[in-house]
Amino acid sequence: MKKLISAFAVALSMTGAQASAQDVAEMSDLEYAHIAYTADNIDIRYAYLALALSSNPDIHEFANTMIRDHTAVNEAALGLLEKLGVSAQDNAFSQTLNANAEEIIDGFVKLRGAEFDAAYAANELAYHQAVNDLVENTMIPNIDNAEVKALFEQGLEIFKAHEGHAEMMVEALQ
Repeated sequence: MKKLISAFAVALSMTGAQASAQDVAEMSDLEYAHIAYTADNIDIRYAYLALALSSNPDIHEFANTMIRDHTAVNEAALGLLEKLGVSAQDNAFSQTLNANAEEIIDGFVKLRGAEFDAAYAANELAYHQAVNDLVENTMIPNIDNAEVKALFEQGLEIFKAHEGHAEMMVEALQ
């Protein structure tokens, strides 16, 4: 599990290095939309993996919440993009997130039982902390479109609740 968590720390630091190279604060709303959509899809993937690998009912409940909430936010985002007649724009940050997620998933699939549960919960906490910080402190202050900003603010409320739930899960599994 320590290897997995350190892999996540490395992944976050790699994301940070990529972010400084591209300067996330200078990205467009459409690039932010792609990052958010990517981050949601990654967490949905983690959740499906948790449903497959864990037998813990609390992990299943959390994973199902992740699938439901992240899918709903992505559907709302796609609806808004359609309404605005635009498409999210892929970018190096989204690509780095996906590459890092593959490393995390590769680590997860080697774990079972309590070891998987603890690693999944710790990853969910770290992931939500990192993404929430990025959304709150970098993206939202720099979003130009009011409707896009409102959607990010609504999503942040939901994902801060996920962060709190993940924190309780980590504590319960220790």
